[in-house]
Amino acid sequence: MDSRAEAERSMFETSHVLGALLASSPLLTQAWNRSMRVNAGNARFVLDRSDDAVFVAFSGAHTDASPSAASSGLGGGFFELVPLYSGAHELFEPLGGGEGDDGGQPPPVLLQAGALRLFMSLYHSSEFQVLISETKNKSVVLTGHSVGGCMASLLGLYFLCASSARANAPTPASLLCITFGSPMIGNETLSRAILRERWGGRFCHVVSQHDIMPRLLFCPLNSMPNQFATLIHNLMQSWQVSMCNPQSSRSTLGMSDNQKAELHHYISMHISEAAAEQKHQMDIYRPFGNYALCSTEGAVCISDPLTVLKMLQLTFMTGDASSSIEEQHISYGDLVSKLSENLQFKKRLHSEEYETKSNYSVGVSLALEASGLGVQDMGAMEAREWLELSMCRRPNLNSASLAIKLAKVTPCRAQIEWYKDLCDDDMGYYDCFKLRKAPKRDSKVNINRIKLGHFWDSLLSMLQDNKLPHNFLKRDKWVNAAQFYKLLVEPLDIAEYYRCQLYKTRGHYLNHGRERRYEVFDKWWNEEKAANRKRSKFAGLTQDSCFWAKVEEAREWIENAQGEKNPTKLVKLWENINGFESYANGLIERKEVSIDVLAPRSSFSFWVNAVKEMKLKQACSVPSSTVLVGVTGGISAIAVARGGSATPLWFQLPPDGRRRGLARTEDEGKVGVVVVTIAGGYAETVPHLRF
Repeated sequence: MDSRAEAERSMFETSHVLGALLASSPLLTQAWNRSMRVNAGNARFVLDRSDDAVFVAFSGAHTDASPSAASSGLGGGFFELVPLYSGAHELFEPLGGGEGDDGGQPPPVLLQAGALRLFMSLYHSSEFQVLISETKNKSVVLTGHSVGGCMASLLGLYFLCASSARANAPTPASLLCITFGSPMIGNETLSRAILRERWGGRFCHVVSQHDIMPRLLFCPLNSMPNQFATLIHNLMQSWQVSMCNPQSSRSTLGMSDNQKAELHHYISMHISEAAAEQKHQMDIYRPFGNYALCSTEGAVCISDPLTVLKMLQLTFMTGDASSSIEEQHISYGDLVSKLSENLQFKKRLHSEEYETKSNYSVGVSLALEASGLGVQDMGAMEAREWLELSMCRRPNLNSASLAIKLAKVTPCRAQIEWYKDLCDDDMGYYDCFKLRKAPKRDSKVNINRIKLGHFWDSLLSMLQDNKLPHNFLKRDKWVNAAQFYKLLVEPLDIAEYYRCQLYKTRGHYLNHGRERRYEVFDKWWNEEKAANRKRSKFAGLTQDSCFWAKVEEAREWIENAQGEKNPTKLVKLWENINGFESYANGLIERKEVSIDVLAPRSSFSFWVNAVKEMKLKQACSVPSSTVLVGVTGGISAIAVARGGSATPLWFQLPPDGRRRGLARTEDEGKVGVVVVTIAGGYAETVPHLRF
C-alpha cells in the first residue's frame, strides 16, 4: 500500500463530526430565535447584543423581502441573475479578481437581482449607518431565514470586501453568517471568488432535507410550467403567513399527494441536471460557503461546492418528501431542537462495520446516516463516492502531501544557493546566469529553476480550487518558504527574460514579464507584516526580488540619455536615473542587498560607473566663481563651488519662464552633481560671486 493510500485509510471523515459540533453549539438556537423574532416584526433587521457578540437578523417576511414578494418574480425579476451594476460593483470589487479557466479574465460575478436590490436599498438608508457603527470592531453573527438569509449573506460579503480593500474600513472584528433555508444568491464566478479569497468558512447555510427553497433556483424560472409556478406562488404566500405569525398554527395549502409528488419530481429533475453539469456556466446558481445538511438523524457540514450540489440532490430525492414538502421551510425551529436532542441518542453502527472498514469508511457511513440518506438507501452509494472523492482532495491531506513535495524540491533550491555563493565574488549569480558563463552548470540551474516554478504554480492552483486548509496562508512555514523562493529564484527569471531579449517584443519585465506567483507571494509577505529590523551585515538575498529588473530598465535610461537631444525627454530620463540611484543607495545603506549586487563586474556596478562617466562627459567649463542662483519668488536652490567651479550641464527654459538646471560642482577635488529646480522663479548665472 502506497503512503497516500495509507494516509487516507488512517484519516477520519469529519463532516458528521462538524455537524454534531454545530448541533451542540448554542449558536444555531440563538440565530434561529432572532430570525424568527424579526420575521414576526415590521423591521428589515434587528440588532441584538449577547455577551461579547452582536447578532444582526434580517427579516424573511418583510414586505419587500417576503417569499410572497419573491414569488411574484418567478417569471424573471426577483430571482434573475444580474451583473454588479454601477455603485454595487465598487462595494464588492474584490470579488471581481482572479483568473478564468483559460488564464484570462473570469466571467462576471452575477448576483440575485432581488437580494441585490434590497441590499442596495438598505445601503443607501440611514439605518445602514447605525448598523455599521453598532458592529464596528465587534464579533458579529449575521443571520436570516429564507430571503432574509440572502440579505445576511450579502452584508457578510460587503464587510469582507470592505476589510480586504481598505485596512481601516469600519468592519466587524470577526464575522459569521448563519442562514436558514436561504435561496442561493450568485453564480459560479461568485463561488470561485469566495474560495479564492478564503471566505467560505465565514458562511454556514442550514438546509433541511426536503426544503425546496434552497433548491428552487436550479429550476428554469422563466420557463416554469404554470401549474408549478402557481403551486410555488401559493406555497410562498402560506409560508409568509406562518413566518409573520409564528405562535399561531402553521398555514398549509392542503396540496394533494399527487401535486406534491409532481412538484417534488420536477425540482428533483432540475437539481439532477445542475449537479451533472460540470462545465462552467455563467448564468446558473451555484453554492458557496459551508452547507449544514440536516435531517431528523443529524447534520453533515460540507464545503466543497460540487459535493454540496450533489448532496442537495441526493438528500432531497431520498425519503418521503411529499409528506414534508409544505412544512420543512418553516420548521427550522423544530429541526434545530431535534438536532441537539439526537446527539444523546446517536445510532451506533454494527460492530462488524468497525472491524472490516477503515476509520474513514466508518466516518462516511455515519455521515450518510446523519444526512438522512442511510447506508442502504437509494443514492447512498453515489453519496459515498462523492464524500470519498471530496476526501481525496481533503485540505489537510493535501497540505501534508505538499510538505513531502516541498522536501523533494528542496535540493533544487539548495543547488541554486550553492551556485549563488560560487558567483558572488565575481559578477554575481544574476549576471553569470544571464551571460551563461558556464553553460553546463547554468543549464542545471535552469532546470532547477523550472522545477521550483512548477511546484509553486501547482500550490497556487490548489489554493485557487480550495484544496488546502483555510489557515494555510497563516502558517509561517509556507509564507517564509514562498518568500525565500521568490528572493532566490526571481532574479534568475529576470535574467532569463533579458537574456532572451523578450523585453524588446513584450516590454520590460516588471509590467509585462513577471509571473503571477510572485505577485501573490508579495501579498502574502506584506500581510505577514514582518518586523523591519536594522541589519548589521548585508542580506543573504536582495530583499527586492525585482531589483535586477529595475537595473535593466535603468541601463536603458542611460543608453537613451546619451543620445537624447530633446530637453523635455532628457529631464524625464534624469529624473528616472536619479530616482533609481536614490532607491538603490537606500537599499545598500540599509544592507538590504546581497553582496553579489556590489560585485566588481555586476550589472549594477557597471551601471554606477556608466552614470558617473556620463555626467563627467557632459560637463562644460564656466568661470571658477560661477554659481546658480534661484531668484524671483525666493531662492529655491543654489549650486555653489567653494574655491572650485560650478559647471552647468544643461538648461531648460519652458514657455512658463521656469528654468531647470543640472550642474557639476567641484569642491577641493571632490566632484558632485546637483539637479537644480527653480519653482516659481528662474535661474541665472552670476559671475564673480565668492563665498
